[in-house]
Amino acid sequence: MLSARERDFSWRDGERLIRFGAGALGEAPELLRHNGFGDYVLLSTPRALDSACAAAALADGAAVVLEVPPGPVPDAAAAVRTEVDGRALVALGGGRVIDSAKAVAAVDGLRCAGIPTTLSGAELTAIHRVPAGAETPRDALVRPALAIADPELLASAPMVALTATAMNALAHGAEALYGPGANPASELVALRGAALIAAGLEAGEPERESLALGALLCAWAIDAAGLGLHHALSQTIVRRTGAAHAETNAVVLPAVLGHLAPHAPGELGRLAVALGADEADPALASERARTLAGGAQVAGLSALGVREDELEAVVGEVLRRPELARTPGAPGAEAIRALIRSVL
Repeated sequence: MLSARERDFSWRDGERLIRFGAGALGEAPELLRHNGFGDYVLLSTPRALDSACAAAALADGAAVVLEVPPGPVPDAAAAVRTEVDGRALVALGGGRVIDSAKAVAAVDGLRCAGIPTTLSGAELTAIHRVPAGAETPRDALVRPALAIADPELLASAPMVALTATAMNALAHGAEALYGPGANPASELVALRGAALIAAGLEAGEPERESLALGALLCAWAIDAAGLGLHHALSQTIVRRTGAAHAETNAVVLPAVLGHLAPHAPGELGRLAVALGADEADPALASERARTLAGGAQVAGLSALGVREDELEAVVGEVLRRPELARTPGAPGAEAIRALIRSVL
């Protein structure tokens, strides 16, 4: 159960404003005006525009409304980039939509705002790719200057889909505990976020506010700590095979935590307790994650279309990921192969 302060707040974090609370979407036009988004392009999808009750006001206030096409972020960002014409970007949608806005903003020096419709956490991170054909900017990548997180919108999915996107959020919290920039602040925030996600999923009815705040906190934490083994695996599988992003995270996370347990026992022991275990046993983090992921109803990667004959290509790409060297007990080719096979 969230306190009143946790249910509704505005947080000026450096140069960005984070607005969290039920009904915050209705404040979006005013928040955009007051934060320098007077002339903006709205990036979204038909589904997001149809599902968001206040989306009409966002569309009416936009100079242009652009539909982000299906496909990988580099291709989607490249498809909309030429029509942005130097305006600020407002992204209403899931992680792919917000990441596309960040990608265009990064290479063209633009500001962007993120209004999430899932628990992806993309609105709080500077983790993204760049448009196809563009060079990665030398300066830091883009973190949205305004994030509007409304639990009624971003945790509104049916339970099966909600569990999958919640496990994606939980993976952010877990990774933040052992990432290359992990620190006491990122750990405390990640553990609180993980506890909220576990509580939100295990309630008789999903506690959507808890899930929404948990996802927000875990996203903040991984942005501070950086990526490690889990994302090296999951992102590569998604990009190489086309498997669904959130569901891939739900399948892979328990296996990764099992591998890491002997290499980061303190961190994973604390994660196990946050997820509801009775003791700080690092092996229990994997067990608790597997139990929580059950609600996503995904039997394994093969159910997401991943084939055995794609395995070697995935392993080769994972071995080239820089995150691997920054992971405790970084696995070699055989261990990576075994990890993926265990969840295939």
